[in-house]
Amino acid sequence: MQKSLVIGIAGGTGSGKTTLTRAIESRFAPNASVIFHDSYYKAHDDLSYEERSKLNYDHPQSFDNALLVQHIHQLLKGQAIEAPVYDYANHNRAEHTQHIEPAPVLIIEGILIFAEPQLCDLCDVKIFVDTDADVRILRRIKRDVVERGRSLESVEAQYLDTVKPMHELYVEPSKRRADLIVPEGGHNMVALDMLVHRIEGELKRL
Repeated sequence: MQKSLVIGIAGGTGSGKTTLTRAIESRFAPNASVIFHDSYYKAHDDLSYEERSKLNYDHPQSFDNALLVQHIHQLLKGQAIEAPVYDYANHNRAEHTQHIEPAPVLIIEGILIFAEPQLCDLCDVKIFVDTDADVRILRRIKRDVVERGRSLESVEAQYLDTVKPMHELYVEPSKRRADLIVPEGGHNMVALDMLVHRIEGELKRL
């Protein structure tokens, strides 16, 4: 395997994971690649839109973790991958893929990556973004309604039916596996600077 530093960034929905991920990526560009766990939702071509919309997307079994683990190993071997792309409006995988090149810094981001032992074990540095629940739900509403074209009613129903209970059952307990806990994600500039310094030190040891 090639020398790459795998950074896992987990945390609840709307916690600021993506902001932190993009901030770290920009600091190490062009020597950083990002894989989003959300891209690896299982395909459900066999189900109707109505059936797909009722699935629990916040349970660990909703992800194709075997494919993600395979892709991480390929990147660590220096091989580029074609990552799946998820269509949130259609609740299914898109037909196109995303080309991702291997890089010295590989960031894996998602709410449940530390809840999956195989993914957790692949991470050299495990970061959990910790943000208050009221802030997270407001961010999720804004994202799903404005960016993903969903109705407020559907977002509210999903949050109460699956997001909140799955967070309490899987996401919050996975925080114990983190090396670092970062309040407020990428908006925490002190933590970001410390992380960048830590990552630079780890890269020198590779």
